[in-house]
Amino acid sequence: MSAYNFCIEIDSGSGFCFGVTTAIQKAEEELAKGNTLYCLGDIVHNGMECERLRQMGLITIDHQQMRELHGVKVLLRAHGEPPETYNLARQNHIEIIDATCPVVLQLQKRIKKQYEHVLANLQDTSASQIVIFGKKGHAEVLGLVGQTQSSAIVIESFDEVKKLDFSRDIYLYSQTTKSVDEFHRIIEYIQQHIAPTATFRSFDTICRNVANRMPNISAFATRHDLILFVCGRKSSNGRVLFNECKRVNPNTHLIEGPEEINRLWLENIKTIGICGATSTPKWLMEQCRDAILGL
Repeated sequence: MSAYNFCIEIDSGSGFCFGVTTAIQKAEEELAKGNTLYCLGDIVHNGMECERLRQMGLITIDHQQMRELHGVKVLLRAHGEPPETYNLARQNHIEIIDATCPVVLQLQKRIKKQYEHVLANLQDTSASQIVIFGKKGHAEVLGLVGQTQSSAIVIESFDEVKKLDFSRDIYLYSQTTKSVDEFHRIIEYIQQHIAPTATFRSFDTICRNVANRMPNISAFATRHDLILFVCGRKSSNGRVLFNECKRVNPNTHLIEGPEEINRLWLENIKTIGICGATSTPKWLMEQCRDAILGL
């Protein structure tokens, strides 16, 4: 029994999104058959969940290692992949288990269609700019840029919008897990600066299942004296949600697991809220709760 006296609530809206849940289910189903299964990159940006699946037999590889494989099964995670990955799979007779999130897949198709439209009508991609609001080097963004033969421009934040050429056409898309508010700020800035002779079109491709977590997690964070945000530090979505919790409740701490809980945080606390990212498993948040109750 805990020596402390407080109430702990786990946020019911936190945890895996649909895309991550589907990818993990596909991996578990394949591994349950006793088959060897490779995953291209971490299946989810959470070290503990990756370790759980590794113990079940999932083998995580990078793109270079995939080039050396032949005649095996490789799972593509929810983030998606560029066309080059599928081409390599065909060349090496690799069976793809495609767990690309449907929202990401639709976005890839839209960007590819726009790029092909530019090629067909202008024969010169330099006459227009396909711009992606997203994190440079992120797996999803690499997959999106790959739809344009790497010609798309990636901007990570509002400050980077100024580097665009406003005399040329701009077609703006967003990584599915970026901030809606910042995306709209970028749109307004471009609208104010685009040349009269240039075309500007924006496409709101942010996943609403993820975006809606922002106001919900904000409300959750305001209800508690202490917030423990459980998340892998590589999670892009997690960083956005953590920053929102921190904004509304300065007594918010990011932890990857129960071993990072500091007893000093619990002093003079009446209520604790535990929440996480779309890459945070429910079982991990429950472990954090149980660790506190065991103190």
